Amino acid sequence: MMDSPKDKSFALICVISNYGQGSKLMHEAKRCGVTGGTILFGKGTANNRILEFLGLSDIRKEIVLIVAENNLAYQTIEHLNNKFEFEKPNHGIAFVTSICFAAGTRLIKGDNYNCKRGVDDTMYHFITAIVEKGRAEDVIDAATKAGSKGGTIINGRGSGIHETSKLFSMDIEPEKEIVMILSEAELTEAIVNSIRESLKIDEAGNGIIYVQNVNKTYGLYK
Repeated sequence: MMDSPKDKSFALICVISNYGQGSKLMHEAKRCGVTGGTILFGKGTANNRILEFLGLSDIRKEIVLIVAENNLAYQTIEHLNNKFEFEKPNHGIAFVTSICFAAGTRLIKGDNYNCKRGVDDTMYHFITAIVEKGRAEDVIDAATKAGSKGGTIINGRGSGIHETSKLFSMDIEPEKEIVMILSEAELTEAIVNSIRESLKIDEAGNGIIYVQNVNKTYGLYK
């Protein structure tokens, strides 16, 4: 018997790869059953004297973020490791972290909210919402109405089953906006619900939202 959505636990796959590898990683992840992900752009710094001498120490990177059911996440990252050989130098870094709530993909539905305070008495949660370009401010507005004090917006590229279009037989992946919100634990559920309702996150292709526990914070003032 298959687990119901409420019984499932979810995980976040993060892969830091060389520039140009993001789409290839997503293609392989989808072969495992993953429905989509988000690609961010970053910059790495190589500790190499020759590269530094040539002025090439800054290396462009792509960060791939994928939310999946727990078992699928570990199967996917194992497949990616076999395919891209992360254990070899300069082949990338990959890891999996747990998340306590997720909504907004075809396989993640329902109110499986289980962000509970543990032994360490979690006081904050980290909310991430990934939406279409131009809708990040709507996320911030919805979160603010529920008590959030603000958030951070960054840009990315989407690669999901409802998002990719084609031009001359080439995949075109639309731009995304990622909103990161650090929330007081007692406000998290209200903030998440406000964003879900305002942006209709549970409808296909409207975005994804997930929550992670925060173990330690500095620099927060009430």
